[in-house]
Amino acid sequence: MPTTDTIAPGVVLLHGIARTARSLRRIERSLQQAGFATLNLDYASRKKTLEVLAEDIHPQVSAFADACAGPVHFVTHSMGGLLARVYIARHRPARLGRVVMLGTPNAGSEVADRLKSFQLYRAFYGPAGQQLTTDAALATLPSIDYPVGVVAGTRTLDPIASYFILPRPNDGRVSVQSSKLDRMTDHVTIETPHNGLIRHAAATAQTIAFLRAGQFMST
Repeated sequence: MPTTDTIAPGVVLLHGIARTARSLRRIERSLQQAGFATLNLDYASRKKTLEVLAEDIHPQVSAFADACAGPVHFVTHSMGGLLARVYIARHRPARLGRVVMLGTPNAGSEVADRLKSFQLYRAFYGPAGQQLTTDAALATLPSIDYPVGVVAGTRTLDPIASYFILPRPNDGRVSVQSSKLDRMTDHVTIETPHNGLIRHAAATAQTIAFLRAGQFMST
């Protein structure tokens, strides 16, 4: 359920592929404590394309934006950042604020490149999984003209992906290089693995700093 306060800025939270809104509950609570209203969405990340998912979440995001008098920000993890880019291109909120992407493969995932033809990967990750590659659909993602801060992880718990598939440094799923986005406002790295980005205190503090000031804190 969303938390709304007509005098508070809003934050839409978008989880990664094969995850749920529950994965973002810790950072959501921190955002609420920092004075933000939140909308933490569940969506069928493994069953539909990014474009269809953008349409699925639109009614809830639109209603949430209407309930917030202040700006509407986005905080995203992994594929959620790509979904935010598609959503904003199609249904840009009138009071769009800033976007924070945690471990988003903005230039595509080398892991997806390696696994995309395997039946098990295709069956589990579905059509959106095919959109995570470094070519094809990612090339058609819209460019940005709004403030984006990218947080990338530099620690891995997956030595195979880290040393044999991904360029270093990486978070075991996404390389720092791939996390970068043309025209992004700021970029920072945190020594944590991919899924740790949504639980790491420093990543959360940097997220709040960017939403408030439009830049990350010096490290």
